[in-house]
Amino acid sequence: MAKQYVILDTETTGTNEEDRVIQLGYMVLGAKEIEVHNEFCSTDVAIKFGAMEVHGITPDLLEGKPPCVETVAYKRLLELNTSENYLIIHNAPFDITMLEKEGFKTQMKVIDTLRVAKHVMPDEEAHRLQYFRYKMELYKDEEKEAKALGIVVKAHDAIGDVLVLKLFLSKLKDIVQAQFPNENPVEKMVDLTNTPILVKTFRFGKHKGKSLEEVAREDAGYLRWMLKNMENIDEDLRYSINYYLES
Repeated sequence: MAKQYVILDTETTGTNEEDRVIQLGYMVLGAKEIEVHNEFCSTDVAIKFGAMEVHGITPDLLEGKPPCVETVAYKRLLELNTSENYLIIHNAPFDITMLEKEGFKTQMKVIDTLRVAKHVMPDEEAHRLQYFRYKMELYKDEEKEAKALGIVVKAHDAIGDVLVLKLFLSKLKDIVQAQFPNENPVEKMVDLTNTPILVKTFRFGKHKGKSLEEVAREDAGYLRWMLKNMENIDEDLRYSINYYLES
């Protein structure tokens, strides 16, 4: 059986512990035909207004929809969930955590395009998907691609973001290929996904613009305080703070 590549995005009621999936969108590449899934799903958790502001999904759009686990999209995702397939997401930990709340445990190899982008394009001012959509002029190819697949593109809509991610993935693959010419770019992206990023510069707070190495020398107590008190530090920054404190 040919390897399948699942490019996925979710929309949710919010970003907290109690929040749940309300839209599951993905494309499956690898067979002759591209398979497209895009479904709304209901949940008992109210959609937060901040989330509505981002994705525009209101409670009336979910009326009469099945829970996530009963959608065709979710059931098909379970069928695709084997170790030879690839799951491709921008900021994978978020969507995977959301899917885990629905009982989904991925067996697929994961490519997190956000982390890969941070590895191969460390100097970009941002690594958000919408940033690359404009920076790489992906929006110019969207219309044609969407028409071919019968998709309507809206910013922050799950399947719209999946379409942008499909276009971004092919650019990212070329960049990875150029930087690692002797390696399979897809496998290298899996490898980079599993490799922590050494953050070199503070992008926020009282030490903004300073190098982590410098702060570790001059204000190690602040870094230790961050590790202890700031629960929302991403794992790369946590890894980097520990690295510089130990070295």
